[in-house]
Amino acid sequence: MTFVRTIATAMLLSVFASLANAEPIKIGEINSYTRLPAFTEPYKKGWQLALEEINASGGINGRSVEIISRDDAGKPGNAVKIAEELIRRDNVVMLTGTFFSHIGLAVSDFAKQNKVMFLASEPLTDALVWSKGNDYTFRLRPSTYMQAAMLAAEAAKTDAVKWATVAPNYAYGKDAVAAFKQVLTKLKPEVKFVDEQWPALFKIDAGVTVRALEKSKPDAIYNVTFGPDLGSFVREGTVRGLFKDRTVVSLLTGEPEYLEPLKDEAPKGWIVTGYPWYAIDTPEHNAFRKAYEARWNESLKMGSMVGYNMMLSVAAVLKEAKSTDTNALIAAMKGLTHDTPMEPITYRDADHQATMGSWVGKTDVIDGKGQMTNWRFIDGASVLPSPEDAKAMRPKG
Repeated sequence: MTFVRTIATAMLLSVFASLANAEPIKIGEINSYTRLPAFTEPYKKGWQLALEEINASGGINGRSVEIISRDDAGKPGNAVKIAEELIRRDNVVMLTGTFFSHIGLAVSDFAKQNKVMFLASEPLTDALVWSKGNDYTFRLRPSTYMQAAMLAAEAAKTDAVKWATVAPNYAYGKDAVAAFKQVLTKLKPEVKFVDEQWPALFKIDAGVTVRALEKSKPDAIYNVTFGPDLGSFVREGTVRGLFKDRTVVSLLTGEPEYLEPLKDEAPKGWIVTGYPWYAIDTPEHNAFRKAYEARWNESLKMGSMVGYNMMLSVAAVLKEAKSTDTNALIAAMKGLTHDTPMEPITYRDADHQATMGSWVGKTDVIDGKGQMTNWRFIDGASVLPSPEDAKAMRPKG
């Protein structure tokens, strides 16, 4: 037994020595940490946990993985400048991250121009993989179209005919409204959209917005606001009775980053996409939850899952490619499948979109906290256009 233990110890020390002596694989990561910490800080903790697990298990083919992370402060110009520095100065082999859609699009264009792979973790705009997609960009999170399609299917089951929408006036908001309209009108041709409100991102005048929506007298409201805009909209709408006897469908509102801060002011009965981490009971998710809570002494957020999955994707493509060459990474990424705490995901060859899914349910207040109830998980692959249709939406050549 002593001999076996000695051999095992020697092998472990050999692995650590190999990792210490080999040149690390450097990955560039860009995000809006100071602009939207509610999501990006849990996201960072998610990828840090996965990174620690990957390196503790021997890294990638005997090399450790190093993330060089930078804050873009929510500005596209900053993100592009950082991307340039990461490639030219820090010699990263690929870029990851970004949150806001306009920043993701800017880094995607940089990746195309500079022929470097970019794994967009969080931007949701459909343009990223369709109308402005390119060979170098892949996306992890379910897009605006995917989540809007999930919600439209639920909205079509209601009696609502007259709809109003409210969304931030930038790429993500515009795509989310367009996708919802497209899918809902196909499922229920009699619906009408009687009003659209487009507040500036994080600058909503909730009083003006709520009064305008009231004036249009809709049967239902489709909401795409998030973060502080969501809080303002919920509070003002509740005070004025906007949501009373109306169906409300709301993108992202079930995510704990946005629902939990509302506490007992959280809306009841809204149909939402989100993340009911407290109620998911699978071996894979339980293991992730246990490891995350032990490492950070806090509960999970949606950002935690996205960051963790991002790092799993990085490790999976490096193992599959067996190289850090850009062309080898891109070839390996197309059709790549790997496990996650949610379910296995695949990056489609046709449009570089991952099949990561989401949870759909209704909001409620339980023990003074906003939570999702009556939820179910929807596979992302089930709401994506066919590979042929998706490919046709991408630029030619």
